[in-house]
Amino acid sequence: MLLSVRIITPLFVLLAGVQAKRNTDNCKLISSSESEKNALVLLEPLTNQSFTVKGQQQEAYSYIFQVCGDAGGLKNAGLVQKDDKDDKLVPIGIYTKTRAIKGSDWILLIYEGGENYDTHCSKEPRKAMIMISCNENAKNDFSVVLEDNQKPDDCYYLFELDTNVLCQKIPSKLSGGSIFLIVVFSCLAVYLTGGFLYQRLVVGAKGVEQFPNYAFWSQIGNLSADGCDFVCRSRGNREEPPTYRGVATEPLGEEPEERDDHLLPM
Repeated sequence: MLLSVRIITPLFVLLAGVQAKRNTDNCKLISSSESEKNALVLLEPLTNQSFTVKGQQQEAYSYIFQVCGDAGGLKNAGLVQKDDKDDKLVPIGIYTKTRAIKGSDWILLIYEGGENYDTHCSKEPRKAMIMISCNENAKNDFSVVLEDNQKPDDCYYLFELDTNVLCQKIPSKLSGGSIFLIVVFSCLAVYLTGGFLYQRLVVGAKGVEQFPNYAFWSQIGNLSADGCDFVCRSRGNREEPPTYRGVATEPLGEEPEERDDHLLPM
């Protein structure tokens, strides 16, 4: 039992590693820097796709491009030139010699090590440069720009690929409370503007009476005070009780005058 566990565990680890492998790992970078590796990872959604474009002007060629894949089915070829007459494939660049330069919203993918030129460019290997740019409205539009081969060395083919894959999705930074406040203030602005125009143009109000529902808002303070008085204060008899019991609260009437004339000696 213990032996079987020791055998099965490495198999699971191996299978997990195979599943985690990306198609862009097929590209072999000439200088394996982290920035170039990160640039290739961003192109993962474009793998397993073939992009084809006709050559410029009267060229009887087509160009086939794949991201870290066999273009036209040709082994290790990332970009090939196809002769439309006899379907001959010429590798312009191979993905086992790749460079990737990343910008803010673009990646320049370079395939080197293509088939050597026959006569010009000092018979050096061909090289393909593909400028992959962000375009929200594009659907992977592939086009050929030029073949710069009128010089002794460092010749190259230049292509463009417009795609929305490289367009960064900026997440909304507004919270639920912020959205609520925006809605409230928007409704308030509509209420004030619409009410003002109605009072001025339809009713013909002037001055502060142009304010919508002016009569109501002018009384809002008194209404609030009445509500607070009703809720927070006692509604019982507020008359102060007398200090001493038994003493009438009504004012005393005038006492009748007592006469003492009968006490005088006659």
